Amino acid sequence: MDLTPDQAALAVERHDCPNCDAPAGSACRTRGGKTAAKYHTPRFVLVPALREELEIPVPADRAPGRSWKQGPALAIVPATRTERPVRIGYARTSTARQELASQLEALHRAECHKVFKEQISTRIKVRPELEAALALARQFKEAAPETPVIFTVHELKRLARNAAELMALSAELQAGGIQLELLTGPLTGIYDPNGMGAMFFAVLAVAGQIERNYIREKTLEGQVIAASKGNHGGRPKVIDDDMLTFAIALKDKGVPVPEIAKKLVIKTGKNAGKNPSVASLYRALAEAEAAAADDGLPLRPKPVRIRRPGDPLTPEEIDLRERLQAQPHPNTDIRS
Repeated sequence: MDLTPDQAALAVERHDCPNCDAPAGSACRTRGGKTAAKYHTPRFVLVPALREELEIPVPADRAPGRSWKQGPALAIVPATRTERPVRIGYARTSTARQELASQLEALHRAECHKVFKEQISTRIKVRPELEAALALARQFKEAAPETPVIFTVHELKRLARNAAELMALSAELQAGGIQLELLTGPLTGIYDPNGMGAMFFAVLAVAGQIERNYIREKTLEGQVIAASKGNHGGRPKVIDDDMLTFAIALKDKGVPVPEIAKKLVIKTGKNAGKNPSVASLYRALAEAEAAAADDGLPLRPKPVRIRRPGDPLTPEEIDLRERLQAQPHPNTDIRS
């Protein structure tokens, strides 16, 4: 900034504030009726020399933090038209493991006035930094309608996940008169959402949706092929089939589930050698019971009753004995 703080303040105060409605000749004010500590962005960007600054502090003689008082009225100076665009950059990755450095470097090379960044999935509908970047772009456009405002991203997939989101963003940019710039990819360039730019957004949205559907179909196809080879993906079960069979047998004998959990040992994974939690065992038993109910089969074969000498025969056993005694011996003809 080539101006001194006092010169910058005087230059800013020659304009009305579009944000807080402070008149020319007065400092900006807060919602609480106090003198603001710094001038609002939509106001100081009206001064060409201050357009690239991130903030302009209010001088101490304006008593920032105290009750706001209107200064002497000045004539409003119209904003000077400039052809140099204002660029707002946005960078995003889905997870913390992905790096942002390449995006940030490209945005700085594009001479963005301010860059917003966040690590958040596009599946999350509300992305705070994206909303803040769009809000600042709207403020710039409202403060200087004649100045081109460009919303710059490294590539299109950093903005939206599906066609609906992309079309909503297109409508928002179009309503604000904000252009979109892509720094990489086959569609590198600056696109105005008005006129031919609207056609670009529509075609790009459809193409993006087709690409995502293709990726999804290929992913599902790969999962089916892997499943046919016995690879079902996902992390290994804490309680495998052998452990579950043993647990069911103990449960049928009346052993409490917490005691059963102490008798089981996890075989694989990071918890190998430890006992499964009682909650995991309850869940596995419930899933097994639900699966058995769906199949219409008992959870496991009923245990065979071992008859001891002196135990009375059940009606079924008596009927079976009589039927067996009534059958002729297979060697009767040979004996005779």
